[in-house]
Amino acid sequence: MPGLMEYSGLLIKAALKEDVGAGDVTTTAIVPRGARGEADLIAKEDLVVAGLFMAEQVFKLLDRGSSLRAFYRDGDRVKKGERIATISGRLNPLLTGERVALNFLQRLSGIATLTSKFVKKAGPDVKILDTRKTTPCLRLPEKYAVKAGGGHNHRFGLFDSVLIKDNHIEAAGGVKEAVRRVYRKYGKSVPVEVEAKTLKEVREALSSGADIIMLDNMGIAMMRKALKIIKKKALVEVSGGITLDNVSKAASIGVDFISIGALTHSARAVDISMEVRPYAGKKSGRA
Repeated sequence: MPGLMEYSGLLIKAALKEDVGAGDVTTTAIVPRGARGEADLIAKEDLVVAGLFMAEQVFKLLDRGSSLRAFYRDGDRVKKGERIATISGRLNPLLTGERVALNFLQRLSGIATLTSKFVKKAGPDVKILDTRKTTPCLRLPEKYAVKAGGGHNHRFGLFDSVLIKDNHIEAAGGVKEAVRRVYRKYGKSVPVEVEAKTLKEVREALSSGADIIMLDNMGIAMMRKALKIIKKKALVEVSGGITLDNVSKAASIGVDFISIGALTHSARAVDISMEVRPYAGKKSGRA
């Protein structure tokens, strides 16, 4: 994903500044400065891992001599109790970076894990999409985590595609006028998607030449009627009210995409622990 590594580095620096501040007073008092060791990242539940590169970046920023040996790759399924990775280096940076590394890894793995559940239930014929309902300033890594879980990215921001929503329609005075203004401004240089809450809006979006029609918060019966109107003359996205309980039914009626804000705004951080082992004897060093 372009720019991900550079951007994640900025996020990690900000997170370390927030957490460490002027210094880790507990670790500094307890652990000799030269002490070395290693730490295992352990899955405390079944999960899909994502964000190992961020955990590695945390420890590299604190100790350039540290190294992370991963036993899984982002996107892999990990069983409860399995060792995900081992980090080796100086103990001080390992302890200081523990919480920041875990915060990113648990958050992104939680998104990947939830996404994988939706993808499995939806089946292979429908693409599961994320939305812009992301944590402020974490959109890039969170969308990366969606992809690690088998999902697909919708637009990254307001800049990369046109999505005419209900408030745009209200501001323009109707679907047709909103679409007309977009084509007058951009021509056919960008794909145009229109959100439709009623069958009337579906017809208007279709007759206006929309490339994608989003069926927003419609029940299954109304979605079926909308698909009969569209007749594959535009791509169809379903959004709103999609859960793990009903995603299979929504996917079965023949839509192209299902967008789910919950992938990022409601994903639970999974449980991953870090267990440190100091090296004995000469390897441990002196303060």
